[in-house]
Amino acid sequence: MPDNKIDPPRQLPLDLGHGTGYSRDELVVSGTNSQAVALVDRWPDWPSPVVVLAGPAGSGKTHLASIWRARAGAVTVDVRRIGDCMAGLGARPALIDDVDAGAVDEEGLFHLINAVRGAGSTLLLTARRFPSAWGVRLPDLASRLKAAATVEIHEPDDLLLAGVITKLFADRQVEVEPHVVQYLVRRIERSLGTAMRVVERLDRTALERKTPITRALAAETVSAMDEGQGEFEI
Repeated sequence: MPDNKIDPPRQLPLDLGHGTGYSRDELVVSGTNSQAVALVDRWPDWPSPVVVLAGPAGSGKTHLASIWRARAGAVTVDVRRIGDCMAGLGARPALIDDVDAGAVDEEGLFHLINAVRGAGSTLLLTARRFPSAWGVRLPDLASRLKAAATVEIHEPDDLLLAGVITKLFADRQVEVEPHVVQYLVRRIERSLGTAMRVVERLDRTALERKTPITRALAAETVSAMDEGQGEFEI
């Protein structure tokens, strides 16, 4: 006898465009980023006109840089067009995010640092590596970078990762039991970017299936990510 059971329809969730919150109130602070947070908070009382925030991908550098940019009224400088961006800079602070993502414009960066110092302003650089690992060949730029204040941001610890995951769910108005959050902390890559992706997938899948986010669903989602499945079928 044929099975005439019809699967219940699955809800296709709308993409409501949950953006990443980059305000100071949304920043989760732990031992891994506390020094960097303190430096951003104490601006303009900086130990050097040039500050470098160095840390791995997903460690929260862009969040901190965004907070500082809003606080300082800073101008974002395109690392590929430093010279063009300097024209209207004046005495305003400047920010370059991911300065070491490609080849460093050594001449441009040297002139930018000089302009900032001459104007009595400040420059924030974020990078994955310390300046000594950027392969700078221009001696004058290397000298300027040695005088910069460098603060390291480490990979998220358990406290930070749990706080971020909880906050990301709260941003989506989703309540998740603490044991589910702790499971995710133990299982996912220690990266804020990965936390954002797993929360988005869990929320989407729960909406499709009209089920709460349980540990079992979390396990299924993390396993799918580990196996390299880019998207779930819908």
